Amino acid sequence: MKNLSLILFILPFLVNAQIPAGYYASAQGLTGDELKIALHNIIDNNTVVSYNNLHNAFVDTDKLPSGKVWDIYSYVPNGTAAYYFTFGTDQCGNYALEGDCYNREHTWPQSWFSSTNGPQSDLFHVMPSDGKVNGERGNTPYGNVGSTVYFTSTNGSLLGITTDLGFNSAVFEPIDEYKGDLARNYFYMSTRYNSEDGAWTTSSATNKSTILPWQLNVLLTWHHNDPVSSKEIARNNVIYNDYQNNRNPFIDNPQWADSIWLATVNNFIISASIEEKNELNEISLFPNPSTGNIYLNIESISSNYLVDISDINGRKIVFESILENNLLKINSDFWQKGFYFLNVFTENGVKNFSFVKD
Repeated sequence: MKNLSLILFILPFLVNAQIPAGYYASAQGLTGDELKIALHNIIDNNTVVSYNNLHNAFVDTDKLPSGKVWDIYSYVPNGTAAYYFTFGTDQCGNYALEGDCYNREHTWPQSWFSSTNGPQSDLFHVMPSDGKVNGERGNTPYGNVGSTVYFTSTNGSLLGITTDLGFNSAVFEPIDEYKGDLARNYFYMSTRYNSEDGAWTTSSATNKSTILPWQLNVLLTWHHNDPVSSKEIARNNVIYNDYQNNRNPFIDNPQWADSIWLATVNNFIISASIEEKNELNEISLFPNPSTGNIYLNIESISSNYLVDISDINGRKIVFESILENNLLKINSDFWQKGFYFLNVFTENGVKNFSFVKD
């Protein structure tokens, strides 16, 4: 547990990140909007790659060990894809069927930022993809598809109606292998173009460079479930060293996604008394993430208390609980997967938690 009661997840230590010494020095110790602004100031003065040069860059950023194009909408991890693209030779052009050619996929759709120069060719969100699948996705937001499916790519990527809380329309769902990659693309875009989005538009998932709560819930969950891969690390290094001279902070420091987007609800108000502060600090919640029951240790509370739980969209959750040996057992068996906020109100102040339901 970090200060300000922020619950952070731990990802495996990632080697060979090649982060320059002191690169993130001005961001250390910050949370919330302060961290987002600090990171923006670190990564905003990047070299802009020309739109026409993206295809040349893909040879360095998105190449399979075999030398073929690494297209996340067709590649099959630990298996054989239905087809593989050759750089240059299979570049779109026209397409009618999946496998015809590859083009430039703006994972944050161009219409959302009005095709503005800079984000239009930012390699941290533009990736090579099958032209047909790219066209099927269009400007549909990412999300989790339910039983209504309109399109399935050869590697299992889906277009269909979502099951996500707060949205009830069509979404595009990549395979699990790349959900975290795309989430970190979005965290980068929201941070890199923070305060530089005057020409951007709104969408069903974004308000200019701000990610809407329902989409944020999806992306944070994907970010947790699909940790940073060696592919992302290598891509981050190449983009920094050879093209843009900036980095994706959420690949280098994955915990910063929580630090930014959950910190504003995790700061708690306490009275000035040292005794009262200690009482609140000793309240703990576990396990986190949880697949079933969660437990709130309330042994330190000496006054009346109230527990309040809401999802990331602010909707209150009705829950079943039972007190057992100073542990409040809360049943979350039937809750949807995602992020939740738990507040403990006492006479001495409020303590807030965030937790993940897997």
